[in-house]
Amino acid sequence: MAAMLLVMGACTSNSSQNNQNVNENTEKKEKPQAVEGRKNFGSSHALVTTPQPCVMIATWDKDHNPDVMMAAWAGQLDYTKIVISLSKHKTTDNLAETGAFTVSFADERTVAQSDYFGLVSGNDVPDKVAKVGFTVTPSPNVDAPIINEYPLTLECKVVSFEDGMLIGEVVNQSADESILTDGKVDLAKLKPIVFDAAGMCYRALGDSVGQAWGAGKKYQ
Repeated sequence: MAAMLLVMGACTSNSSQNNQNVNENTEKKEKPQAVEGRKNFGSSHALVTTPQPCVMIATWDKDHNPDVMMAAWAGQLDYTKIVISLSKHKTTDNLAETGAFTVSFADERTVAQSDYFGLVSGNDVPDKVAKVGFTVTPSPNVDAPIINEYPLTLECKVVSFEDGMLIGEVVNQSADESILTDGKVDLAKLKPIVFDAAGMCYRALGDSVGQAWGAGKKYQ
């Protein structure tokens, strides 16, 4: 959705230490040959596919309490499917129970709350959604909660979850009127954030810099 947007913002001063921690547990691999004239990081540097969307996965637990976690390793698989890489969480237990989830997108207005959802497990704080003052509405299409404070939500059914790869089918997308322009989702109004794995920080998306399927026509 945000292919034509710039990334901007400031990072925390301890990003170097955080990057070191990210790489500490990676496997030892054969050192690749350096590309001349560039700084070479190898395969385990935290950049990889940065920036990454900050997707918020919401589920019901077995007691019908809403749970939300942040995930950064997510993407679109085809026109109706998304894929998310997940290790074991309370969320994965919930997915096994309900077979459904919703996905929303962290934005500039919800940085602190969204980060909290990534810091704290629902196993330890079962009321963490209410703790930040957020409210939920049951999805009318899947067995999962919609977090009202996130203005854009995808309602999804679990297609499969194998080897840590969650594939979901989007059965409905809903957006608050506040982020629409001419009936379409306007990212300038949504103001989504992305995760910068190199700087270990969140960044805001900037202005449009060109028209998709248009900017390159000057070379035709």
